[in-house]
Amino acid sequence: MSEAAVPDGRAAPTLTARQPKAVHSALTVLEAVARLGAGASAQDISRELGLPRATTYRLLNLLVQDEYLVRTPDLAGFALGAKVVQLATVAAPPARLASAARGVVAETRAALRGGVHVVFFAGGRLTVVDADPDFPLSDAVRLVREPERFAIGRLLLIDRGAADAAAVRDFAEFGATRQLGELAPAYGCVAVPILDGAGGFAGARGFSGSRPRADDPSDVLTVLRPAAARLGPLVV
Repeated sequence: MSEAAVPDGRAAPTLTARQPKAVHSALTVLEAVARLGAGASAQDISRELGLPRATTYRLLNLLVQDEYLVRTPDLAGFALGAKVVQLATVAAPPARLASAARGVVAETRAALRGGVHVVFFAGGRLTVVDADPDFPLSDAVRLVREPERFAIGRLLLIDRGAADAAAVRDFAEFGATRQLGELAPAYGCVAVPILDGAGGFAGARGFSGSRPRADDPSDVLTVLRPAAARLGPLVV
């Protein structure tokens, strides 16, 4: 890669003739992961794109390093990462948890030993604010685009009066929404609202883990509900 001068005297990299092809290949890998879904393996992606395995592994490692992809908890596959979510939600205002709120989130993760995520609702849109780095969202981009397929997204739809009957029943029974093995048979998720001062839904706390913990969410909710109540005053 050649270099060019920049105003402060440092050398800045410039594109060579071969690099646009590499950029295109990286984008096709991202598209393949989005198409195949979370958990797609390097072999799946190589076969889908007709790329040599060595090239596929190299691109995957670079995309993970730059946070465009994340490895699934079992390390066997890949899912879209935080930077892709940022691109998908670029129209939404940036949001970041204050240090006190991050402390509450950390305590909840330690207590539940599963994926714990925080999202905000604004203008009828969902923004991922803090996704669990150790237990990534199964498909963060799909969560934004198809909220009805996720427990967290179903809370947004309840707030908008657009949820289906099953989500409404879950919320009436548990004060929470659930997703039971619809994206991966062995896994499920549970979500509770984060309330603003007027009692509206400012966002949600979500838990993802083994399917039995979502089928009977009582143990999860004993941690998730009070944590959401503590988080409300810190984020609204």
